[in-house]
Amino acid sequence: MSATAAPGAHRPARGRRPGPLTGACTLLRHALRRDRIVLPVWVLVIAVMVVSGPGSLGALYGTAAERASFAESVTANGSLRAMYGPAFGDSVGALTAMRLGVFAALFAGIMSLLLVVRHTRDEEESGRQELVSALVVGRRAPLTAALSTAAVANGALTLLVVAGLWGEGPAGALALGLAIGGSGMVFATVAAVAAQLTESGRLARGLAVGVLGAAFVLRAAGDAGTADGSSVLTWLSPLGWAENLRSFGGERWWVLLLLLAAVLVQTGVAYALAERRDIGMSFLPGRPGPAVGRLGGAGALAWRLHRGNLLGWSAGFLLSGVALGGVVSSADDLVGTNERTRDLIERMGGTTAIGEAFLGTMAGLLGLIAGVYVAAAVLRLHGEEVSGRVEPLLAAPVGRVRWAAGHLAVAFGGGALLLLLGGLGLALGHGRDPGQALAAALVQLPAVWVIGGLATLLTCASPRLAVLSWAVAGGAVLLGWIGPALKVPRAVLNLSPYEHLAKLPGEELRWTPVLLLTLLALALVAAGLTALRRRDLVPS
Repeated sequence: MSATAAPGAHRPARGRRPGPLTGACTLLRHALRRDRIVLPVWVLVIAVMVVSGPGSLGALYGTAAERASFAESVTANGSLRAMYGPAFGDSVGALTAMRLGVFAALFAGIMSLLLVVRHTRDEEESGRQELVSALVVGRRAPLTAALSTAAVANGALTLLVVAGLWGEGPAGALALGLAIGGSGMVFATVAAVAAQLTESGRLARGLAVGVLGAAFVLRAAGDAGTADGSSVLTWLSPLGWAENLRSFGGERWWVLLLLLAAVLVQTGVAYALAERRDIGMSFLPGRPGPAVGRLGGAGALAWRLHRGNLLGWSAGFLLSGVALGGVVSSADDLVGTNERTRDLIERMGGTTAIGEAFLGTMAGLLGLIAGVYVAAAVLRLHGEEVSGRVEPLLAAPVGRVRWAAGHLAVAFGGGALLLLLGGLGLALGHGRDPGQALAAALVQLPAVWVIGGLATLLTCASPRLAVLSWAVAGGAVLLGWIGPALKVPRAVLNLSPYEHLAKLPGEELRWTPVLLLTLLALALVAAGLTALRRRDLVPS
């Protein structure tokens, strides 16, 4: 009997071999289809964050004198420069580039490296890439499709930023859009190299995120020491290149050549490495495990899978807390006599004492980011399920709830650890009452758990709904970070669980919202686990 070829399967003509890029377009379409929800969420969140800048900053600093005073205060303060970068002008566009440019480039880098690892090393680790390569697929097609997916995302992000800021100045809008999109592509190619070197997606992500973190630290250290971005440390960082493009401040177009050169060189290295290894293999071999396993159960396995990621986040939260604490010490200098800025910080911090209000605002920012971590950690359940690794585990005497509970314990406990470390960092950077900083950070925990509870319900209810967890976490970030500046109606702000908690240390702690949000998080987790018990797992 002869088997009928599946629809869409193509065989090369006799005597002809597929080219190195054969099938790349098909793989690109498949990748874009797989990411049709999470990719637009990433792009829109970053774009909205940037294009909302002129509106919020223009409302806070309505006159040229106020903008000049704000730019001068940033330039004169090392802690503020380390956080945001120097100001290369006092126009609304220049202040937007200073305040949001580095963070947008950082988030674009995170988006890009996650995309590339997902469509390269994760595919090999799951075994799907070997099946795809059995068809007519060129040697370079999978890597090309992954980088093309990142290019589409960063291209869309660049266009949205340019269109949104065009009214502030075409040249500056184009420069900032290219700086953000170019930074994303730099770290996409970093991830492409990491995917060739390591044996698992987890290690590839860890290596790429480590490079991204080092780039941010180098830029921050360089900017803390110089007021014009001229430090050698700043120039060693791709984020420093994006900053030194000087959007809306006398653009240096030649800096784009550095971004382009980094993308081309790293792409070439990634292709060269891919040509020299077999599918599933790596250049950095993993260490063999012990002869006798030491994992005591599903919880121990979950900790082993999450620990590297959690340690990286923990270090980032501690260092970020120290940096944000230093900014709190400069709150009076930053606000000055600007009543609109003072009013915004008072609304976000919950008190008229500007130092306490700023401390509450910085702690709230840490809480928003901790929610992103918990959502990402909960999504590890989805990754284990779709990769097929959970089926052999459940074949042992391990139930679904026990398996999921191990991951959820690490995710929710990790959120608490991050807030604790962030609060300690705030206390160290602030240099005053540590109890205030710790309380301001830890009071965010029930809201963080609600975000995790929603992610649990979505992930456990249906694999197709899992990606909406990013929308939940991203929506909370947008409402908490940008909503007050844009004077979003209170009814909309109240959709975020963070809005129902006291803003410490300026407000009095209210235990009722804390208890209700904690109970809501528990109910969401219970509903999710119940749904997981009743549905079929994704077939491997």
